[in-house]
Amino acid sequence: MNLRARGYVERQKKDVEEKLAARLAMLKGMGVSPQKIQKDATVRRLKAELRQSNTRLASIAAQEKLNQERALGKEQKIAAKKAEREAALKGTPVEPAEKKEKKGKKEKPEKEAKPEKKKEKKEKKPETAPEEK
Repeated sequence: MNLRARGYVERQKKDVEEKLAARLAMLKGMGVSPQKIQKDATVRRLKAELRQSNTRLASIAAQEKLNQERALGKEQKIAAKKAEREAALKGTPVEPAEKKEKKGKKEKPEKEAKPEKKKEKKEKKPETAPEEK
């Protein structure tokens, strides 16, 4: 989701919450049973919009977290390169920065070889044509 849409989605969620509260208050004021309130089409639609807004906000938050982690990784990488350059100018060896190991493919356990069995061919019975009268 577009990260700039956060404010828009928050306003939309707030408006939907207000509409839902107003609708629930109106239905309760009319004396409608809680079961009928839950079946009311407008209430269900407003709840669905609320769920959508929550999902959008969650995806925006996840994307922001990911962006922060990437920025932090970049800064660490730049700092490590800078430290290596400074050490090279001074002539003192510096241990290279530890790199994250990539996750490799999982090794599959070897299967034991099974002895091959020869399949015996079954004799096909000749199909007889239906007799005509």
